[in-house]
Amino acid sequence: MKYLEEYRDPALARQLLAELGRVATRPWRLMEVCGGQTHTLVRQGIDELLPAGIRMIHGPGCPVCVTPLETLDRAMAVAARPGVILTSFGDMLRVPGSSTDLLSLRARGADVRVVYTPMDAVRLARQHPDREVVFLAVGFETTAPANAMTVLHADRLGLANFSLLVSHVLVPPAMTALLDDPDCEVQAFLAAGHVCAVMGWEEYEPIARRYEVPVVVTGFEPLDLLEGILMAVTQLEKGRHEVENQYVRAVRRTGNTAARDVVSRVFRVTDRAWRGIGTLPASGLELAPEYAEFDASRRFDVGGLHPVEDPACIAGSILTGAKLPTDCAAYGTRCTPRTPLGAPMVSSEGTCAAFHAAGRTRRTPA
Repeated sequence: MKYLEEYRDPALARQLLAELGRVATRPWRLMEVCGGQTHTLVRQGIDELLPAGIRMIHGPGCPVCVTPLETLDRAMAVAARPGVILTSFGDMLRVPGSSTDLLSLRARGADVRVVYTPMDAVRLARQHPDREVVFLAVGFETTAPANAMTVLHADRLGLANFSLLVSHVLVPPAMTALLDDPDCEVQAFLAAGHVCAVMGWEEYEPIARRYEVPVVVTGFEPLDLLEGILMAVTQLEKGRHEVENQYVRAVRRTGNTAARDVVSRVFRVTDRAWRGIGTLPASGLELAPEYAEFDASRRFDVGGLHPVEDPACIAGSILTGAKLPTDCAAYGTRCTPRTPLGAPMVSSEGTCAAFHAAGRTRRTPA
């Protein structure tokens, strides 16, 4: 960005913190949904600088972290087959499956490749007509348009050797699932700016009304987050519960209509399993019936899978904000970025990775 430093100005940050201290008269608990926002909050120490009583709860906004274990096991079973090129983004390669990860599988001879865009996978399919090319398509609404375009492009080219292993998830159903939990402490949300840049914020309006929680669409830089927190706390103090847009430089209420159209054309809403959380109704995307030929889960019968989570990993509690990484007995000992037990320690958006990179130490029992 041309003016990126403007959103990291320490003097303006101090002013926002001072205003927040003036506005807040009681404790409030806010959740940032996006893992990128979590990393900014933790890396910059914003969560520790907030006025006493204002607490950030880190939500399930890491797309790599919430990809179900069964999907990873299926991807590895497909990648192990002769004649298959499995492609993915780099941070997926080290996410632990039940017994191994894609990077280790590649070291043993599987053709697993890192791509920078899903269209790279389409190009590989054209270059290797004798090979099956599979793209592991994960993420929230942000990545869905590009993945949808690859299907349309492959269809136009008549590529019979290209397919997607789809594990897309949707933000609003996760928010409602959290709010329906009787133990939920969240009183306001910071919504992910990049998701809203695609989808807009209309889907959040019924949530704000039904649950009486403010939702503030927020960017990713320190000043974005501080202003978003201030806007949310101001609403809470005044008893309001509306959707507001802090990220005005990138987000409109209706989002990107062209991107939304291509997603609705290629995908259909479905129930989706979330790693560590369970299956949430209508919380994911799958390929529409007319594009079922590009569905790798149908193309490759890998037999019965029996995913097994490491019992020491508390990823589910971390993803829902019930616990912090520093509450985990394995954090920083058995589980590190070099030897991760779960996805939150691997991904560039994982909460455990954010805490570890910031030097946060594990809590000792009282």
